[in-house]
Amino acid sequence: MDVSGRVWCFGDDINTDLIQPMHTVFKPLTEQHRYVFEANRPGWVDLVEPGDVIVAGRNFGTGSSRPAAKLLVDLGIGALVADSINWLFFRNCVNFALPALGCPGVRAMFAEGQHARLDLAAGLVENTDTGQTRHGTPWTPELLDIVAAGGLLKQLERDGLLVAGSSDG
Repeated sequence: MDVSGRVWCFGDDINTDLIQPMHTVFKPLTEQHRYVFEANRPGWVDLVEPGDVIVAGRNFGTGSSRPAAKLLVDLGIGALVADSINWLFFRNCVNFALPALGCPGVRAMFAEGQHARLDLAAGLVENTDTGQTRHGTPWTPELLDIVAAGGLLKQLERDGLLVAGSSDG
């Protein structure tokens, strides 16, 4: 699975409170994505375009298990690549069909506005502006299948393990 897009750069320790502020958790689902990164990147949600890629430093997604990854999907983010990704946030990315790859040293190889290409099956990240590449941990076929299905709930529906439309995910 390949994903390409324009890069937005973030630093270390971006937690779920920054991605999905607590005051938005009880707002209608259709509005929650409007508040992503409002504390540290005001107005960012108005600049994001479908397919854009977040490139970040260490420990992206630390914090609570709130479904912040879904808000990134709702914004149209095409992928996330970071020096390291909190394991619980990574699993939420998979569950909501957001391609995410931990790749040590990746943040240093991008400037905001450059373009990234990710090959999840190979664990490859490329800065298509400079040609520089790095390797992270490749995704397993099982994880790739979840994302290809559109997320875990859609995969379960597809496989007849969940009645279609029985969840709000």
